[in-house]
Amino acid sequence: MAARDTASTAEAILARLEALGSERDRAGMARFGINTETAYGVSVPTLRQIARDHRRDTPLARTLWTSGRHEARILSALIADPKELTRADCDAWVAGVNSWDLCDQLATLFQKTPFRDDLITDWTADEREFVRREGFVLIVARAVHDKKAPHSAFPPYFDLIERHARDERNFVKKAVNWALRQIGKRAPELHGPALELAEKLGASDNRNERWIGRDALRDLRKHAARRNWAQV
Repeated sequence: MAARDTASTAEAILARLEALGSERDRAGMARFGINTETAYGVSVPTLRQIARDHRRDTPLARTLWTSGRHEARILSALIADPKELTRADCDAWVAGVNSWDLCDQLATLFQKTPFRDDLITDWTADEREFVRREGFVLIVARAVHDKKAPHSAFPPYFDLIERHARDERNFVKKAVNWALRQIGKRAPELHGPALELAEKLGASDNRNERWIGRDALRDLRKHAARRNWAQV
């Protein structure tokens, strides 16, 4: 798509988003802890419908991102081709994340990039709240979506989880907890080690580690019982 066509398509999409937005939906988003400073108030199902007409249009995704509008950036995550994204794109986009829902949408996209492992290593070590969250949600996305990955690829993430389990920032600690739970739910071979780490954290004298461990412990045990896994 030519640059002029990309710009005009982006303008049309932004106009459509503005027309579809509502204060009621913005208020609903806010109730779920979504940052609505730049939001129109358009639901994710509606955004997915719009995205269907623009799949794998990375130039359009980049243009929409520069608008700074919340829903436009979610569309960027839905339509970009992960094979065309550069590492610079990923770093620039994650630096602009200011809401958990955008962070989580981007993780599904970033998980498919060829440098996903580097993103996880670098972003979990980053001190910025949403950048670190993105690193851990990338682990979640891999555990859920990377069906071909060997189970042996996941135990190294336990070190990252334990290392950052004392980060008290809300969106980080929830992502650390989520990563632990999703790895443990992936397979019986991973459930046991995840359960051991959850028990260790749950017995910690640090309240943040205790919350992460005990919450993960409950969820992992319920999941094992539902699946009739031996490690209950």
